[in-house]
Parts: sequence; structure tokens; C-alpha cells
Amino acid sequence: MTSASDAPQPVPLGTWPTPLEPLPGLARALGLGPDDLWIKRDDLTGLGGGGNKTRKLEWLCGQAVAAGATHLVTTGAPQSNHARLTAAAGARLGMEVVLVLAGTRDASAGGNLALDGLFGATAVWAGDVRSDALAATAREVADRLRADGTVPELIPFGGSSVLGARGYAACGRELLAQAPDLTTVVAALGSGGTAAGLVHALGPDRVLGVHCGAVPDPAATVSAFASGLAGGDVPAETLRLRLDQVGAGYGALTEPVSAALKLTARTEGIVLDPVYTGRAMAGLIAAVRDGDIAPGARTVFLHTGGLPGFFGHPAALAAAEAGLAAGTAAP
Repeated sequence: MTSASDAPQPVPLGTWPTPLEPLPGLARALGLGPDDLWIKRDDLTGLGGGGNKTRKLEWLCGQAVAAGATHLVTTGAPQSNHARLTAAAGARLGMEVVLVLAGTRDASAGGNLALDGLFGATAVWAGDVRSDALAATAREVADRLRADGTVPELIPFGGSSVLGARGYAACGRELLAQAPDLTTVVAALGSGGTAAGLVHALGPDRVLGVHCGAVPDPAATVSAFASGLAGGDVPAETLRLRLDQVGAGYGALTEPVSAALKLTARTEGIVLDPVYTGRAMAGLIAAVRDGDIAPGARTVFLHTGGLPGFFGHPAALAAAEAGLAAGTAAP
């Protein structure tokens, strides 16, 4: 665990603060007041197509720079937003990047993978493996690089660690300065660091994390990172989590998520992705319906990015194209 006294300094990778904008059309569609629902635009962080991983990577890459790293090695799914932003960060910092990805190359195309290639990353395909085996492959890759005389830095899955979560503790403080009357911030819960940082800055009562299926025990994961930040116990049972939006699994497009993508796009012109922000919005909608989010209180939706991943998700693309209305040709 990295303590406050020996933590490296972050390197600048993003553009801060990100905007906080109202969502009056979506609020009305959900039965909320026009000033009740806002969006924190962490999709507009600047680096490599944007997204929440930029805040984590500032700290993690700061550690890599301090260690004299020549290579960044990390893991993810084929359409990993984190892998894409690690590739972009490495390009900016002059480091080689190796992405250890689950699955096989011939089963994945487009989206984030195209940008991984554009940024010059190398992909190592690990096959159909569990997260522990994927991490073991990344360690093996780092060992081989080290044996070749380079200096690799292992970046954790999703950029989530106590150190990486500092980026979202900073985001929580940034958000409080923009919206001191904040009641709830709704965020996708993937690898856990984003939610943990927000919990550290805002307290567990004000953070609603929507589980996306990326980790087997989201409550324990967030609790561990938040406890590390706090230097004391943040019990899992104090967290506000929704576990009802995973559906058939991490990459599956569910009907509530498809509806959330469509509603957000058609009321606000904002694109969400089918794995993270789409699930988070579906969770927000469910929370309004069951009374966990009520009119008259300031709710902020954290847009954690993921637009490139939309274009690497065939089911989401097909559903979007199916919504294109047919017109009549001009005479």
C-alpha cells in the first residue's frame, strides 16, 4: 500500500475541471425537476478519447515516471477503455505499452482496439482466461521485459488501486466545489477505484455505484480501496450499490441498458456506452422508479467516457442503427 508520505506526484494527462452540465430533458422524462439532474463530463478529459481512467493514470503514471519506467503493462477486456487510455498515456510520456487482453484477436474488432493500434501499443492475447490468469500473464510479460533490460511498470486492472483511486478522491472534491448541494452522484462500478475515490471524498451515503460485472465482489473491492485511502475501515455494508443491471454478463446488452442509451441520446444528445455508462444510467433510472432518487434533490450522473467502446459492440451498434427512421426521397 502506498502511504501519503511516499506517494509519487501525479503527471498531468487531463484537462481539469471537467464541466458540470444540467440534463433538463432527461430529468423531465424521468419525472424529476429540470434542475434536479446534472452530468459530470469526465468523458471530456482530453487524453486519448477521454474517460475516467485519465484521473487514475495521472497517479499511476506518476509512479512509473518516478521509477524510470520504459514500458507500461496492463490488462483488460478487448474493448477496455482503460487499455486504450494507458496506450494514450504511454504515447504522451514516451513509454512503450503492452496490453495483455483477454480473448483472441480474431474475435474482436474496431472500437477501442483501433485506437490501441493508433497509439502504437502492442497486444498480447491471453485467450479465454479468468482475471487471475490474465494478471499472471501480465506479470510474465513484465518479467520478460525486465530480463531484456527494460524497466516495465505494471498498471493494475482498470487503473484501480489505492493509488489510482486518489484521482477520484480529487474528482469528488472538484465536484463538491461545483455542486455543494450534491445529494447523490451515480457512477458505473467497474474495477472499483472510481467509486472508492468518490466515497472517500463524499462519503458512502452520497455515492451510488452501479455494478457492471467487471469484478466478482464489488462491495468488497470498493471497501478495500476506500479503506486504503482512509487509513481505516470503510465497511462494505455502508456502501450504496445497485447489483441489478449486470444481466447476462459484463459484455451483454440488456433491455434496460438499451433503453437508457436511447433515452439519454434522444433527450440530451449524449452518447453512453453499453457496458459502463449505459448500465450506470439504467441504474439511475431504476433508482428513480423505486424512490432511492427523488425529485427536489441534486443528483449528478458521472459520465466516465467509453464512446470508442460503443463502436466495438456489435449489439449496441445494431440496436442504434435499427432506430434510424426511414424517410421519403426528395422528388
